[in-house]
Amino acid sequence: MSICPKNKSSKARRDKRRANWKMSAPNLVKCSKCGELMMPHRVCKACGSYNKKEIIAQ
Repeated sequence: MSICPKNKSSKARRDKRRANWKMSAPNLVKCSKCGELMMPHRVCKACGSYNKKEIIAQ
């Protein structure tokens, strides 16, 4: 058995449904150690610290 719609969906209605699918900008926070913008819950690429502790020696 296949899907059988009762009425034809117009192109406008179909495209309105697809319009909400888009990428969003990444959420950025300031590093607590150096103040550089970084993604939350990740090691800072600038200073190599996470949660005020040095994880990667630079």
